Amino acid sequence: MSSQFDLLKARRFAPFFATQFLGAFNDNLFKNALIVLLTFQAASWTALAPEVLTNLAAGIFILPFFLFSATAGQLADKYDKAKLARLVKLLEIVIMGVALLGFSMHSLAVLLTALFLLGLHSTLFGPVKYAILPQHLHENELVGGNALVEAGTFVAILIGTLAGGLLAGAAGHPTWVAYAGLLIAGFGYLFSRGIPAAPAPAPQLVVSLNPLSETWRNIGFARQNRTVFLSILGISWFWLYGALFLAQFPAYAKNVLGGSESSVTLLLAVFTVGIGLGSLLCERLSAGHVEIGLVPFGSIGLTLFGIDLAFASPDLLPAGAPLPLPSLLTLHEIWRVLFDLLALGVFGGFFIVPLYALIQLRSAAEQRARIIAANNILNALFMVVGSLAAAGLLADGLSIPVLFGVAAVCNAAVAVYIYSLVPEFMLRFIAWLLIHSVYRLRQSGLENIPEEGAAVLVCNHVSFVDPLVIAAASRRPIRFVMDYRIYRTPLISFVFRHMHAIPIAPAREDAAMMEAAFEEVAKALEAGELVAIFPEGRITDTGEIYPFRPGVQRIVKRTPAPVIPMALQGLWGSFFSRKDGPAMSKPLRRGIFSAIALTVGVPVAPAAATPEHLQAIVAGMRGDWK
Repeated sequence: MSSQFDLLKARRFAPFFATQFLGAFNDNLFKNALIVLLTFQAASWTALAPEVLTNLAAGIFILPFFLFSATAGQLADKYDKAKLARLVKLLEIVIMGVALLGFSMHSLAVLLTALFLLGLHSTLFGPVKYAILPQHLHENELVGGNALVEAGTFVAILIGTLAGGLLAGAAGHPTWVAYAGLLIAGFGYLFSRGIPAAPAPAPQLVVSLNPLSETWRNIGFARQNRTVFLSILGISWFWLYGALFLAQFPAYAKNVLGGSESSVTLLLAVFTVGIGLGSLLCERLSAGHVEIGLVPFGSIGLTLFGIDLAFASPDLLPAGAPLPLPSLLTLHEIWRVLFDLLALGVFGGFFIVPLYALIQLRSAAEQRARIIAANNILNALFMVVGSLAAAGLLADGLSIPVLFGVAAVCNAAVAVYIYSLVPEFMLRFIAWLLIHSVYRLRQSGLENIPEEGAAVLVCNHVSFVDPLVIAAASRRPIRFVMDYRIYRTPLISFVFRHMHAIPIAPAREDAAMMEAAFEEVAKALEAGELVAIFPEGRITDTGEIYPFRPGVQRIVKRTPAPVIPMALQGLWGSFFSRKDGPAMSKPLRRGIFSAIALTVGVPVAPAAATPEHLQAIVAGMRGDWK
C-alpha cells in the first residue's frame, strides 16, 4: 500500500471501517440527543434535576464497560470476529427499536435502558474493533489502519454529537432520533456483512461470565508483557486527560471565553479535527511501521499546549458576553486558545495511535482481544477517576484554566514515570528525532531483517551515531556490540546504556571484558535477539572501510545465526564523523536535513560469513557514497 488511504479501497479494511464509523456515530447521536432532551425538557420526563440526569446518563452508558468488557474479550478470542461484528450490529438495530419504544411511550426508564444497551453494544465491539486489525493488515499497515480508525472514530463522535443535538432540538417529535438511529444501524449491519472472516485464535476457550475474576485475568495477560501493559496505562491516561478537557468545554466556553452554545461546538470540532490530523500524520512520520518514538513526542506536545491553554485563557469575560460565535472570533485571544486545542488534538493522535498499534503487535494472538478488553476497562476506570478528581478540584474553587494547567503538569509526571520504566520509548524518540531533524534517512532492504528470531547484523562504521541511525530504521530492538570507549562517550553514553549495548575491548587492553562481551552476545542470540556488530572495530577516520575482523566468525561458530550485511552512506563528513579531525567539534558542518542512507542486504549463511566475504558485500552496497 502506497498510502494509508488506499486501505479505504481494500475489502479487508473498508467494510470494517464503515461499520465502526457508523457505530460510533450512532452511539453519540442517541446519547447526545438524550442528554439535550433531559437538559432542556427535564420537567416533562422526571422530577430529577437536569444536572443529575446528565451525570446519570453518562454513568449508565459507561457501566457496561466495567461489567462486560472481560466477557467481550473472551468472545472475541473464541469466535470469528467478523461474525461477532454482524451480531453486534443486529443488537444495535434491536437497541434502536427499544429507543423508539421509549420515545413513543415517553418513558425515561426505557430510554435509559436503551442507553445502557448502547454502552453494551460499544463494549462488545471494542475488542473486535482493535483485535481484528492485526488479522487483516500487514505490520507496515497497522499504523495507517489504526490512524484511520482513530480519526474516523473522533469524526464520528463529533458528527454524531452535533446531529444528536440538532435532532433533539429541531425535530417535531423525539421519535425521529430513534428512526435516524434505526437507519444508521441498518447501514452498519449491511457494511458488516462485507467484513472478511477473522478466524478465532482461541476456539477452545471456555467463556467465564464472572466479570471480577475475568477482568483480573485479562489484566494479568496484559501484565505478562511490560511494554504492552504500560502502553495500556498510557492510553488510559490519555482518555482521562482528553475526557477531562472535553467535559469542561461547556462551562469553559460560557464562563471563561464568554461564548454562546455554538462556541462549545467550535471547541469540540477543533479538538476533534486535531486528533484526526495527528492520527493521520502518524503513518507519514513513522514511515509505515510502528514507531513508538512518536509517543514521547506526543506527550511533550500534550504537556506544552495544555500549559499554554491555561495561560492563553482570558482572565476576564469579554464585554457583552455571551457573545455569538462571529463576535467571539474577532477576539485575538480566542485564536490562541483554538490553536492550543488543535495542537492538543494533533499531539494526542501522535500519542495514542502508536500505542494501540504496539499493543496489537506485541500481544499474543490468542489473548489479544482479552488484553484489549483489559485496556477498555482501564480506560473507563481512568475516565471515571479523572472526572471525579476534576469535579473535586473545581468544587474546591480551582478555575478551569488552572485545572488545565494542573492536568498538563500531571501529564508530564506520568510520561516521565512511564519512560523511566520502559526506556525503549525515549530511545526510539531520540533515534526518530535524529533522523527527522539532523538527517533525512533513505532506507532499503529492511525486509531482510527477520521479524523474529536471532540474527547478527554487520555494518561499516562511519560515525558515533551509527547505532542510533540503524536502531531508528529497524522495527525490532537491537543489541549493539561497540568499543567500550564509544560506549562511555559523554552525552550519548546514556543512550547506549539503555539500548543494552554490549561494550567490548581489544584482548590486549582488557581480555576479561572481551570474553564477557562474547558471552553476552551468545546469550542474546540464544534468546532470539538481534545483535549488531561493526567488524572494523573502530570508526573510520579516512572515510574508507577498514578490514573486517574475525569476531563475527567466532560469534556464529558458537551460536549459528544468519548474518545480515548492512551499509551506511552519507554520514562521512557529518558532525558525528571524524573527517578533518575529532568528531563533534564543528557544529552543523553539513547543515541540517542532510541525506543519508541505510541499505540492508540478503542474509548470509553462518558458514559463509568470513570477514573478507562480508566486507566485499558491505563495500559493494556502500559504493562511492561515503
